[in-house]
Amino acid sequence: MKQYDLCDSEYRFANLVWENEPIGSGDLVKISLEKLGWKKSTTYTVLKKLCDKSILRNENAMVSSIINREYIQKAESEEFMERTFSGSLPQFIASFMSDKKISKSEAEHLQKLIDSFKED
Repeated sequence: MKQYDLCDSEYRFANLVWENEPIGSGDLVKISLEKLGWKKSTTYTVLKKLCDKSILRNENAMVSSIINREYIQKAESEEFMERTFSGSLPQFIASFMSDKKISKSEAEHLQKLIDSFKED
């Protein structure tokens, strides 16, 4: 899976597009000012970076995604797991849950998820 290496500000900006696409670039500037506190120049700089990374497109002043949020989340999660836990899901869960408790219904839901991904 291709790695996109989005920094936090790029990811927050991409979220604005995913939540509002297709969106006119002028409207995106307004939303970026409102939600992120960005000036027009910052918005267009980050938009260009994400277009150069083939995540977003800006055609005829309409901005939309090329890559959807779920794909980016999956790629970022896999990269994090590999880098931090050598790809080990059990190590990640053990670390994440070390000081947390979950409800019985949450545990049942997680068990159903695990069961749905088990190899035969």
